[in-house]
Amino acid sequence: MRAAIALASFLALAACKENSANLALPDPLELTEDAAGHYCQMFILEHEGPKAQVFLAGMDNPLWFSQVRDGLAYLLSPEQDGEVRVLYVNDMALANSWSDPGTNNWINANDAFYVLGSDAIGGMGAPEVVPFAREADAMAFAKTRGGRVAALTDIPVAEVLAPVEFNSADQEPDT
Repeated sequence: MRAAIALASFLALAACKENSANLALPDPLELTEDAAGHYCQMFILEHEGPKAQVFLAGMDNPLWFSQVRDGLAYLLSPEQDGEVRVLYVNDMALANSWSDPGTNNWINANDAFYVLGSDAIGGMGAPEVVPFAREADAMAFAKTRGGRVAALTDIPVAEVLAPVEFNSADQEPDT
């Protein structure tokens, strides 16, 4: 319940900020080789799949996440107490490949279409929530890789906060 309230608050806050010139959202930063994941502190360019960056109020640089799932988990976590300004995710329709998701193809998470429950495994080995700017691209990915398409507000909290069981099949590289 608390996570659902946090998500609703984030979405309402983001909507208000988009309408206010005084509170312009920061632009996404280009992903560089120095970017380290917020949770793992590993260089995130060394991991496959889409990434996320979260800007908090009062911080010039974003928190980086090796998986979109991790960025959403941060957003929904009951322990997260910073004021989230904006969450950006890679548009995977513009990615060179799964292993090269791009460094500058960011979209606002509120505007993305996500594929849930596909066979895609993210950079930290967990099932990935795969973002696209266009619903048609998300539908095409789901048709090929399985899963269903959802807007950010329709992603179940358990999809990103539930524990993940790892087995040897989950650890195979996603090509």
